[in-house]
Amino acid sequence: MGRFIRTAQRILLCNSSRTLLHGGVRSPAIASTSFVQSRSYASEVISKSPFEANILRILRNEIQYQSEYAPPHQPAAKFNSFTVQDRPGEQYITMRGKYGDNEDIKIDVTMFDGCAYVPKPGEDSTGEDVHLHISLLVDISKGQDHYELEFLCSAWPDSLEIQKVYFLRHQKMMARPYMGPNFRDLNVKLQKTLREYLEARGVNDELSVFLHEYMKNKDRIELIQWLSTVKSFVEK
Repeated sequence: MGRFIRTAQRILLCNSSRTLLHGGVRSPAIASTSFVQSRSYASEVISKSPFEANILRILRNEIQYQSEYAPPHQPAAKFNSFTVQDRPGEQYITMRGKYGDNEDIKIDVTMFDGCAYVPKPGEDSTGEDVHLHISLLVDISKGQDHYELEFLCSAWPDSLEIQKVYFLRHQKMMARPYMGPNFRDLNVKLQKTLREYLEARGVNDELSVFLHEYMKNKDRIELIQWLSTVKSFVEK
């Protein structure tokens, strides 16, 4: 998994993705509750330094805002033929499925790890849209065979792209295995055949759409949990 994360990190990171995910301007309603909330913690503030009390106030306001702006929901545990294993506190999830009688499919999926700027649609449109990026590592194995066919893929909001296809032998890992050519350098007919190979196993554009919705929700869950953990530490 570490190799997968390092590969994914080569993609251009986009700081603006955090802003897109975590909301924009606070509403007056949220701001007004901050005043009421601060008074409710007045007795606790006495036991804290002014600096710590201010941090706690800001953290509580932020947790309340993030929880009310777009409340996260319970993550899905299944998508089509795949089970979904969330990993709370980590930046990826694992999906598992089967194909036929002897194929096992495992998909490791990062949270949002980059973006691309694309022109807005329409002849009269100006500016650019931001398309967030998710990395997938698809492992396909057959029974007791020590070899695995792996696909490194990019999941965009409405499409899935293959970047690399290679074999790995996990019983005897090489220091620098040959990872194959870039997918776009392959023969066009071979590219089409490999796409169809993945699509037959449920790794397709529909999966990309699901993963983007899933990761938007996971991103909010992880943010709220992180804020709560920091708050608990300062409160001690």
